[in-house]
Amino acid sequence: MNPQALAHLAAGLGAGLGVIGAGLGIGKLAASALEAEGRQPEAASQIQTTMIIAAALIEGIALFAEVICFLLQTK
Repeated sequence: MNPQALAHLAAGLGAGLGVIGAGLGIGKLAASALEAEGRQPEAASQIQTTMIIAAALIEGIALFAEVICFLLQTK
């Protein structure tokens, strides 16, 4: 197997793991937010705002991981 093929494989695996990690993180975040809203319905708007900000940060990290993987693939 040539090194370029291994680089493509590693980039694909790295991007996939990054997306899986982000999906798990957002799932845990949403579950915790819904549980918190169930306990304190009056704080739902604050909880939702915080959840959206945290989800955006998680997605940003996932996108950054994918970009790094694809950049390393070309080296």
